[in-house]
Amino acid sequence: MSAELAQQITSLAQRARAASLVLATVPTAPKDAALQKLADLITANQSKLLAANAQDLAAAEANGLTAAQIDRLTLNAARLEKLAVSVREVCALPDPVGEVLEQTTRPNGLLLRRVRVPIGVIGIVYEARPNVTIDCAVLCLKSGNAAILRGGKECFYTNTALAELITQALTETGLPIDAVQLIPTTDRAALTTLLKLYTLVHCIIPRGGESLIRFVAENSTIPVIKHYTGVCFVYVDRAADLSMAEKIIVNAKTSRPGVCNAAEQLLVHKDVAAEFLPAAARALINAANVELRCDPASAAILAKALITHIAASEADFTAEFLAQILAVRVVDSLDEAIATINRDSSGHSESIVTADEAAAHKFQTGVDSAAVLWNASTRFNDGFEFGLGAEIGISTDRLHARGPMGLRELCSYKWLVTGTGQVRD
Repeated sequence: MSAELAQQITSLAQRARAASLVLATVPTAPKDAALQKLADLITANQSKLLAANAQDLAAAEANGLTAAQIDRLTLNAARLEKLAVSVREVCALPDPVGEVLEQTTRPNGLLLRRVRVPIGVIGIVYEARPNVTIDCAVLCLKSGNAAILRGGKECFYTNTALAELITQALTETGLPIDAVQLIPTTDRAALTTLLKLYTLVHCIIPRGGESLIRFVAENSTIPVIKHYTGVCFVYVDRAADLSMAEKIIVNAKTSRPGVCNAAEQLLVHKDVAAEFLPAAARALINAANVELRCDPASAAILAKALITHIAASEADFTAEFLAQILAVRVVDSLDEAIATINRDSSGHSESIVTADEAAAHKFQTGVDSAAVLWNASTRFNDGFEFGLGAEIGISTDRLHARGPMGLRELCSYKWLVTGTGQVRD
């Protein structure tokens, strides 16, 4: 790594730290004005953004992107409009900075207040996901944090075009232009430098494939908030409405198979398997030609119904396919379903389909995942769907943040102590 590149990244982080100290004191109105301006710029510059995205898409195959990655990379008019809407939704959310979390007066008269404050400087490392550029920028800005964005080479032109609009919005509304910065190179050495700047950067959030996330976690001297994989389960209980269950598994698997909250695993209670599996399998195959990888019990049911399937390997039962592939198992009980999920899932998103409230309660309390749904698709574990406006990522960690990370999850807190001359004995 050249000394020049290391100095460039260090200087960028120094400017971000300086901007973060200013941004932490900025009232809500100027931040919201910048977000509204950015939303307007996205809408007004669709042609420019689509042209930049077309450059990235032209190189997608040469860069070795999978179909799922190309889908994440692709922008169109509808997705750009959704981006603009998400910016406006974040703009409309309450500002978390300064919120009093608790207040108490000690016997000696000291007044203690615990209040939300920005984390400081947040580095976001991501791959072929141009929406992350906007989502992370606006969430960091609204929560008073400076953001350093490091996108992958797969979406370099798109990210650059989006970053230019962010800078324009900051400039036109009088906020520090260094509050959001895109690292202007995809050289891995730049990332390595960033991950060591623990005195300037306070948190790293990687978004991408497991190899990227592991690289960041293993090489960072800065705290990392992450999820490695999205091995998500749908469990069809003995008391399930089978028509509802069919609709949920088709949506969870096929609506966007390349995202982390798509279902990869299906568990079916033995009492309803013979009735449910043939109908669900046909629906999955008809919807998106889903390949079913089955355990012996589910394979026997589908074979009897003359439905195409293949025998699953042991690895299939812990796999994140990110494709139109679904692993299927029959379980003997609710307890077995819970134990299977806690052993084989990645702790991301799991769903139970049942009309039995007691079973749903047991499942939701017993399953150890970031989001546990009842009679709903796993695809709802998403910041936009949870009313957060957008998300900076979905954490499967347990410390500080878990699940979709919105404005509050990008804040820490500090204690404000007011006295009248007290001294400690």
